[in-house]
Amino acid sequence: MRHDARAADPIADPIADHAANHRGGTLRLTAHVSAGTLDPQIDYTTMYMQLFSVVYDGLLNFRKAEGAAGNELVPDLAESLPQTPDGGRTWIFTLRRGVRFSNGAEVGLEDVVASLRRIFIVGSPTAGSFYGGILGADECLRDAAHCTLSDGVQVDPATRRITIRLKEPDAEFPQKIAFPHASILPADTPAHDVGNTPIAATGPYRIVSYDPQRHMRLERNPYFHVWNAEAQPDGYVDAISYDFGLSDEDAVTAVENGQYDWAFGNKPLDRLGELGARYTAQVHVQPLYGLYFLPMNVNIAPFSNLQARQAVNYALDRRAMMILAGGSALASPLCSMVPPGLLPDDGRCAYTRDATPDHPAPAWRGADLDRARQLVRDSGTAGQDVTLVVAANAVDISMGTYVRGILQSIGYQAHLRTVSQTIHPGYIENTDNHVQISMREWYADYPSPSNFLDTLFGCENFRPHSDSSINISGFCDASIQQVMDRARQDVDPQSARTLWAQANDMITRQSPAVPMIHMSYVDVVSKRLGHYFYTSLYHMIFSQVWVR
Repeated sequence: MRHDARAADPIADPIADHAANHRGGTLRLTAHVSAGTLDPQIDYTTMYMQLFSVVYDGLLNFRKAEGAAGNELVPDLAESLPQTPDGGRTWIFTLRRGVRFSNGAEVGLEDVVASLRRIFIVGSPTAGSFYGGILGADECLRDAAHCTLSDGVQVDPATRRITIRLKEPDAEFPQKIAFPHASILPADTPAHDVGNTPIAATGPYRIVSYDPQRHMRLERNPYFHVWNAEAQPDGYVDAISYDFGLSDEDAVTAVENGQYDWAFGNKPLDRLGELGARYTAQVHVQPLYGLYFLPMNVNIAPFSNLQARQAVNYALDRRAMMILAGGSALASPLCSMVPPGLLPDDGRCAYTRDATPDHPAPAWRGADLDRARQLVRDSGTAGQDVTLVVAANAVDISMGTYVRGILQSIGYQAHLRTVSQTIHPGYIENTDNHVQISMREWYADYPSPSNFLDTLFGCENFRPHSDSSINISGFCDASIQQVMDRARQDVDPQSARTLWAQANDMITRQSPAVPMIHMSYVDVVSKRLGHYFYTSLYHMIFSQVWVR
């Protein structure tokens, strides 16, 4: 169903020709709701990570290239990839000269140091999981107001070198430095969530206005120049206009009619047939490192009981979830909390008919409701009230309604609560809301099993009373954490994969969540949008498409 706009365009492919013939105009985007704060070190939504990828820069970046090349690291504000003289405990970067923020100030070493400190001061959601290994980070996590990182981050003005020292080797630290939470911001950026106020940027675009209820506008950064086209190429359009408020249904119609060039979010199930039949040239189906899952709160009833958690795993009809998400072209059953392509034995399934964690099946064979009902009875939790919390969009509500029926059928008094997409992530993460079970999408921050195992189930990511507790299940197991820590420190990729596979198996046995489906993404664009450009991490790259 994918159509490559470049193949039909008469303009030759060289970048210079593209820029000369397609530069200008305004890219028009729409979404049902905005995604909250503009702070790139705090916001943790796919929607704004996609936006930040053309606004902010880190020392490193992922190559803006389609296919597997888009997973590769390239130098961004650093002159080259870092050196590590001791196998991953120390990382040495050299800061480029001549890069300016959109306010005209040159990026300096003081900005780098302040930005790394600010991750802890503002309480970035990944402060502990991604950057907690920096020397001095423990003190920053305990007392952010007095965070210095003086032992962990040191600079040499003469050589413009930045040396980052870690407590233990971390083979994935360069990928973490490339993540938008490590964006380099001006040193005088407020030491708190900036909310609706834009921060000076280094990328090809800057945010010039933002009303989270209605609209955002981006324009060219007047001080931008290309220092590494692989990390941050120049943009084609002069401006990006992002409107909020249309329903999922209306957004699809508006793109079909050319009122907008692109719409964020999953497309309603009842529109997929129409899109595939009538708008083939405007539709792109793309792979994702992503999944839908049901985190279960292991610290409150009924899912503080292992048998109750395992019951939901056995009961879930993953084929039904696949159909509700758009069918086999867009989704596939998932039995592991790691999506395909990152670990061996991708399809193996412990919770399906004629299978157990000790004797998994080679693939999902169907739900086992009889076993699920027996486990609920054995757990002593039958008859308890259970409320499933989902985001208020068409796809999530339809899947949530089905899951509520499953919970009812295995012995619970089940209820469904919908929450606005804007507040849904923070609501289900905060322990004060006593969420028993919820539904969530999750996408890789970079291509590694750690993004699903350690990020979602690591002890350091459970933060009671916080809207930034991405370990929604509240799961913490010391023996599993030790395996994940060893995997993170292992600089041998094969050895690390073996350890991640072991951690995945251990987490599967404890069932803090129910993996549902692995998805592909449906992009719909207007007829006037050309040079469609997609990466698996940040999806359609706004700087690399043009409008006719």
